[in-house]
Amino acid sequence: MAAFTIFHNPRCSKSRQTLQLLQENGIEPTVVEYLKTPPSGADILKLAANLRRPVAALLRNKEDEYKALKLKEFNGSDAELADIVASHPKLLERPIVVRESDNEARIGRPPETVLELL
Repeated sequence: MAAFTIFHNPRCSKSRQTLQLLQENGIEPTVVEYLKTPPSGADILKLAANLRRPVAALLRNKEDEYKALKLKEFNGSDAELADIVASHPKLLERPIVVRESDNEARIGRPPETVLELL
């Protein structure tokens, strides 16, 4: 069975539902509580590549930090944006599940989206 990692926030209902869905399907993923252990800018760039999306698509645009940092107007590079997210991990969409065998990833919104990885 493939190994999986979930970038998880235990206070988020969608994140908890996604983790439970993986477990119900016999998967015990590596759990990264990204608010406690923030990913680096390089890690965020890799997540974006695994999701086949720009870094901007991984942002929670309703967060106060998003507004305070004026990210709606941001026009720098993906690497610059990834470094900002690394410094403000609350901005990262959640949960993100990565299948380690091929680095394929999905955002668990809705949670059932991650079933595509199984």
